[in-house]
Amino acid sequence: MAMAMAMAFSPWFTPWVFLFLIVGCTARPFYPLPSKEAEGTRKPLQTSHPYNIAHRGSNGELPEETAPAYMRAIEEGADFIETDILSSKDGVLICFHDVTLDATTDIYQHEEFANRKRTYEVQGVNTTGFFTVDFTLKELESLRVRQRYPFRDQQYNGQFTIITFEEYISIALDAPRVVGIYPEIKNPVLINQHVKWPGGKRFEDKFVETLQKYGYKGSYLSKEWLAQPAFIQSFAPTSLIYASNLTDLPKILLIDDITIPTQDTNQSYWEITSDGYFDYIKKYVVGIGPWKDTVVHPYTYRNENQFLHFNFHQDPYEEYDFWINKIGVDGLFTDFTGSLNNYQEWTSSLSSNDSDNRRASKLLHKIAAMITAYEKV
Repeated sequence: MAMAMAMAFSPWFTPWVFLFLIVGCTARPFYPLPSKEAEGTRKPLQTSHPYNIAHRGSNGELPEETAPAYMRAIEEGADFIETDILSSKDGVLICFHDVTLDATTDIYQHEEFANRKRTYEVQGVNTTGFFTVDFTLKELESLRVRQRYPFRDQQYNGQFTIITFEEYISIALDAPRVVGIYPEIKNPVLINQHVKWPGGKRFEDKFVETLQKYGYKGSYLSKEWLAQPAFIQSFAPTSLIYASNLTDLPKILLIDDITIPTQDTNQSYWEITSDGYFDYIKKYVVGIGPWKDTVVHPYTYRNENQFLHFNFHQDPYEEYDFWINKIGVDGLFTDFTGSLNNYQEWTSSLSSNDSDNRRASKLLHKIAAMITAYEKV
């Protein structure tokens, strides 16, 4: 998705960031997820509390949108794993956030690609860099991904590759319980300008065809949807309208900074966040607010101090509590899947027995220890 994970907001909603301080984390080994066949009937998707949506996987711990980041998120209790879909030069859909490779890969270490830097217009702004649309899948797979933020764990830099949309889907389908997917149609105008598919097909066509290939179908909370949950998200409203003619999967209109244009029009988000526009777009998407019973999935919740809103006293759990219990959101995009999962377990109405109370107590002590360690730095 976009660096965003926003899902449906009121006209005045601005993206909030959730945060929790992670200090001195010890690296954990990766293990393959158990096969769904080996597990028999998988545990269904929970629908009793807001969805824990792993923003680009568990990217607070691992480089974003990599297979290990998604596997870690599932291990930590994610209900959905979220991704951004772009395309390679040869038309293979990939999981990658930025339209350029500069920020999160080792592209500058590959002298063989030094002449690939280009300048293209992206949402009305001339942008220079190494664009995914100028590299074949084979070339993209020769790169290695690195952590976006310098204040996060750098030890996994250079270890993981860019993955395809189909590989991402396979990770969800092979999970030991039902885990939903949350792919974004990313920068469709740029993709359709530079990548051509046989038969005049568009990026959106290939996107939906991939979902259908793996059995994703059904309206929100239908039997088919609950078996293989998926939301389609985008900052491009016309792409969502186009996709609505191809699939009945639920769609979410993402809302970015109100001063910038949408990814596929010259209109700003301020212009489209009106009652009149919402009356129009709600025929195509389920994720627009602020009407009653619409799906609301704000983004992006992060644990570091520089991302936490000052009203929450540097406590990510306090921020979770505000958005879930005061605002009543239906899901949260978070970089720290484990933190949100801990909060959900801690506050669950089902966690009233002694065992759960002891787990909550241990969690509180762990939080206190982490805060103490931070204050000593």
